[in-house]
Amino acid sequence: MVDIVEVSAIVAVVGVMIGVVYYILDIRHQARTRQTDLVDRLYSAFISREFFDAQMNFMALEFEDYEDYVKKYGPIFHIGKGGVTFKDTPEFRGILYIDNFFQEVGVLLHKGLIDAGLVREIFTYRIELLWKKMEPIILGYRKEFNQPEAGKWFEYLYNEMKKKEQQLASKTA
Repeated sequence: MVDIVEVSAIVAVVGVMIGVVYYILDIRHQARTRQTDLVDRLYSAFISREFFDAQMNFMALEFEDYEDYVKKYGPIFHIGKGGVTFKDTPEFRGILYIDNFFQEVGVLLHKGLIDAGLVREIFTYRIELLWKKMEPIILGYRKEFNQPEAGKWFEYLYNEMKKKEQQLASKTA
């Protein structure tokens, strides 16, 4: 025969199990909500007037490689008596804005804070387009100023999106 103590112990165990399952589901929901909010804020910056202007200014630049860029638009920065000064032109601000934005997305992706599939669906063709145009500037900058980390996360983001694209292509083949 089952007495009241045994029934209450079973009810307590079941209650704890239900509580644990609810907690796990709630944590997963909160993580998805935070990720969605983060991507929403990134997308808001991505479609902002500032980002649009940065893209237009940058895409209007015509250069073959880093040396051609420097010849046509000048060095990225100048080291003088007053220290380091950066160019203050719409084109250069565009380069910085784009690089900084995609550096941030790359770091977030690397840390697992945003989903690669979601990033791909929202940003991919722009990531590829802008990386391909910016790549010679970043690689030239790395070499000229011995800065191997420059543009690292933007490049990582581009490479991850290419991997994701290849994975999707192999699934549909």
